[in-house]
Amino acid sequence: MTSVTALPSHPRRRPVLSRRGAFPLHASILVGLLAASSAPTPLYAVYQAAWHFSALTLTIVFSAYALTLLVALLTAGTLSDHLGRRPVLAAALLAEAAAMGVFATAQGTSALIAARILQGLATGVATSAVGAALLDFEDPDRPGRATAANGIAPVAGMAVGVLAATALVQYAPAPTRTVYLLLLLLFTVQAVAVLLTPETAFPHVGAWRSLRPAIAVARASRPAMAFAAPGVVAAWAMGGFYSSLGPSLARLIAPHAAPATGGLVFFTLTAAAGLAGHSTRALPARAVSLAGTALLIPGALLTLSGPHLHSLSALFAGTAMAGAGFGAVTQAALRLLLPPADPGERAGTLAAYYVLSYLAMSVPAVLAGLLTNLFGLQTALSLYAGTVILLTLIGLARAVRQPRTA
Repeated sequence: MTSVTALPSHPRRRPVLSRRGAFPLHASILVGLLAASSAPTPLYAVYQAAWHFSALTLTIVFSAYALTLLVALLTAGTLSDHLGRRPVLAAALLAEAAAMGVFATAQGTSALIAARILQGLATGVATSAVGAALLDFEDPDRPGRATAANGIAPVAGMAVGVLAATALVQYAPAPTRTVYLLLLLLFTVQAVAVLLTPETAFPHVGAWRSLRPAIAVARASRPAMAFAAPGVVAAWAMGGFYSSLGPSLARLIAPHAAPATGGLVFFTLTAAAGLAGHSTRALPARAVSLAGTALLIPGALLTLSGPHLHSLSALFAGTAMAGAGFGAVTQAALRLLLPPADPGERAGTLAAYYVLSYLAMSVPAVLAGLLTNLFGLQTALSLYAGTVILLTLIGLARAVRQPRTA
């Protein structure tokens, strides 16, 4: 077991922001990180038109982010428990700003992949630290607020990022630069602001040892992880499809639609997820998880019908339904996982949740890109949706059979 012997204390500068003020700052950081992760989605069509790369290359660009994020979560997911939230989060935000600079100056797919790798590493380090800080700064008079923020802020951020980038594609003179320069400025300001907040996880020995790849789910949270995992896998697998190939699907159905249409597909998914997560936050988490998982099935089927019906309406309706299921599953999973964990186990438990999520998001997306290259988008879509439906049914069957006391 890692020792928690404190290092020698040093005089600390008095924080400028109160604990109450630190909570919305950290919520905004989580929104910003996920906004940056989704911002490239509506720009992929612009990049493809300029650089003429394949669907497989597109999914490699997308997955470079998810896979490096996984590496960061596996190695540095608990680093803020040892070094403190402030230094870890500030450094990660500056690295995120640097990634935005690489995006803004990209001249080819190699630069996009490099930017995605740097972004994935920075986001992986920051995500577990900021999520744990939200729990640290929670107002005792408003219990559950931090867990709700951890569930809703990411999908809200993805919705904001894709909507802003979609608008810039339509109206800005330099869409592949403007959004990244704005995000670069945002992350730089947030990094400075983090240093003005109170520290909630004071340094102790074991930081180097914590970098060994590991999954650190709190013992008390493990039954909840076993219950929620199938739904989380199915939901994030759907999210991976929409974020990587959603714009291509929109172009397949309506080749002459406005360029912004592809970005609006992913915005529909994330907006529906945010609304569902917010509206179900006070309902029993177990029931919400089961209902959200079940909702993924008609969402996938309706999305699957879009190319056959040549109907954007069917695509957007299926996307909205899948998004509602996604939002319900993710916020319910966090409500089941986080409350049982002790404060020193929060970052590790969150990191484990995101490891599972991004594995489910990235691996199927890469396979979908490969299948699209081999058999075409329609066949790849059918195989992908069929696999998600099968996973969902297996997950529902296991969850229903699991004792409620588990």
